[in-house]
Amino acid sequence: MIDLNPLSTGSYSPHLFHEECGVFGLWAPGPQIADLCYLGLFALQHRGQESAGIAVTNGRHVDEIKGMGLMTEAFRHGRPTLSGHGAIGHVRYSTQGASVLCNIQPLFAYAPGGFIGLAHNGTLTNAETLRAEIAANGGLFRTTTDSEAILNLLATPEAGSVEDRIVQEFPRLEGAYSLVLLTPDQLIGVRDPKGYRPLCVGRLKKGEYVLASESCALDAVKAELIRDLNPGEMAIISAKGLRFRKFSEAKRQSACVFEYIYFARPDSVLDGQSVWRTRFRLGQRLAQEFGEKADIVIPVPDTGITAALGFSETSGLPYLEGLIKNRYVGRSFIMPQQISRETTVEMKLNPVKANLQDKRVVLIDDSIVRGTTSARIVSMVRRAGAKEVHMCVSSPPITQPCYYGIDTSIRKELIAAVKTIPEIKKSLGVDSLHYLSKQGLLNEVEDPDNLRSCLACFD
Repeated sequence: MIDLNPLSTGSYSPHLFHEECGVFGLWAPGPQIADLCYLGLFALQHRGQESAGIAVTNGRHVDEIKGMGLMTEAFRHGRPTLSGHGAIGHVRYSTQGASVLCNIQPLFAYAPGGFIGLAHNGTLTNAETLRAEIAANGGLFRTTTDSEAILNLLATPEAGSVEDRIVQEFPRLEGAYSLVLLTPDQLIGVRDPKGYRPLCVGRLKKGEYVLASESCALDAVKAELIRDLNPGEMAIISAKGLRFRKFSEAKRQSACVFEYIYFARPDSVLDGQSVWRTRFRLGQRLAQEFGEKADIVIPVPDTGITAALGFSETSGLPYLEGLIKNRYVGRSFIMPQQISRETTVEMKLNPVKANLQDKRVVLIDDSIVRGTTSARIVSMVRRAGAKEVHMCVSSPPITQPCYYGIDTSIRKELIAAVKTIPEIKKSLGVDSLHYLSKQGLLNEVEDPDNLRSCLACFD
């Protein structure tokens, strides 16, 4: 990832794949709007745990509440009680710009036509170029994020509505962006022309509208899913209702396949597909491709659970809990760098020896990034008495870093980029290692001809 600020934090997270952000927007006039936004963001907490923010407008001014950390930390005084007709919110994991207060979204700028607020999920690959161009023309920045470059383009003094400016300026953007925008009289959702990141629109019972990164956030506020935005499309919401407008001809869609493998909540529906059902099918396919003999199937919790259930059903092997997760050491658990990864893993997971003793174990995980955590888990399972350990992964080998809104290691730190599968098997200490085939993945995400999936991290 491009870091625009030397102040990047040096933190360690046990899982080396990080989502960038979750976005949420509401057009629901009344005193409940901030509370609904809070509930929606809480449902998206898995997409970002570094900071959170909510902004509400009544058309005349904007009220904001922002803070570092999880939702409960950012809103430590409880659920907000702001009143207005429009709101946007954001939970952040930084891939561009340091994790500091000034970078917390939503971001706002004031233009001739009024204020514009923005919350962004994704990463611009030409952010440095855009920022340099804007700065050369007298533009000023108060953050170190790529998102502020988008805000500057929208706040240009040229005449035209915000949606017209999107049509005029967004062809200059390269990379991934799903946005929720707030103006005095509109809420706008925007999905980039390749559809890298998800964005959907829903309707509340009283007819108000909601925008969200995932449908699970709609469920949290009891909204009905209308549909996902198409690539290159915006949804414009106001007192007049909802309408859609294309701002760019959709290019070959490249939706991030890792949304289905790992990032999205299992209870979400993305582009018409159930995430839970897709992960279950990935496990079934993995079982079809697995050729070893074993006694039990266990998942690496939590993201390996659904694939392990699918593997169990197809293979006929019993599904058992072999690793118990400490619920107080979640995805957001950040350890000081000097504390070993081994200690971190052992604080997060503990084996169930009664289920593992003298068993040939199939261990299911969604991915292997650096391999460090996987090796620790395999060692833990063996120490608990497993006779054999067969590692099965519900994705192909990750050989490339991502530049579209996911924080992955640099290429030389990706174990599959520098080692062969036999070498990885030896490094992990397993009896066999099986990755899901690329074609098997495509078949189970219902894209067998690879017409709408981004597989850049695999190839």
